[in-house]
Amino acid sequence: MTRTDPTHGAPDPLTHDLTNDLTNDLTGELAGLVADAPPTLLDRVAARRVHVAGPLDGVRVAFTDHGVAYLRAGMDDAEFTAAFRARFARPLLPAARPPAGLVPALRTGRLGALPLDLRGLSEFEAAVLRAAARIPRGQTRPYAWVAREAGRPKAVRAVGSALGRNPVPLLIPCHRVTRSDGTLGDYVFGGPAKERLLRGEDVDVDEAVDLARRGVRLVGSDTTGIVCYPTCGDARRITAAHRRGFGTLAAARAAGYRPCLHCRPDGTQPA
Repeated sequence: MTRTDPTHGAPDPLTHDLTNDLTNDLTGELAGLVADAPPTLLDRVAARRVHVAGPLDGVRVAFTDHGVAYLRAGMDDAEFTAAFRARFARPLLPAARPPAGLVPALRTGRLGALPLDLRGLSEFEAAVLRAAARIPRGQTRPYAWVAREAGRPKAVRAVGSALGRNPVPLLIPCHRVTRSDGTLGDYVFGGPAKERLLRGEDVDVDEAVDLARRGVRLVGSDTTGIVCYPTCGDARRITAAHRRGFGTLAAARAAGYRPCLHCRPDGTQPA
């Protein structure tokens, strides 16, 4: 309350001047706190989307300041944006260009140094995706292999669910994961797309289907005594005259074969 002159009821000039000085000082101090927003603020809040060429039609990618967060194929911008917003609670804006490393990663099927933003995944889901990312281009591994690599050898069915939620297929190659019986299995973009991707990586899909039909899960060389998954690089070098097929690792071991150290059908971790 402003002090008044008791004789006339008018504000005391001394108090009035002091109040103005304090107000002006406070206003000046607050003005000094005002600053422009950092140029990276928008990228911390919003994700960016871009349409790029890839091994499937209509590849669209969303990325944040942490890396690539979402990838889908066969959608237009509106469909992609709706799918992204249904999963991520942040705005999605168009980008002028793709992030560095994205186009080479899609072209070669190798992630390289491209950063991924996988925040929001459970620890198990992240472990499954890391395991799938270790499958070499041109090779496949069964769900059981991925479960072992993720540290949960009995969670084969849960692996399938985690791969079905893969936010960045193509970059984390869940198309390289097959059923334990050797058949290709399901895929987020459908069976034909999975087959197309594998053929594009020079996987002999016809042979894989034939081996699965005959119950052959592993292929060994009678010259080296080593048994591998059929798409392993070592298995593909075995000539027809020296190839031996096995339905289980136990059968191969009983015949005197030892597991390959590269594809590791026994789940042994590399040295």
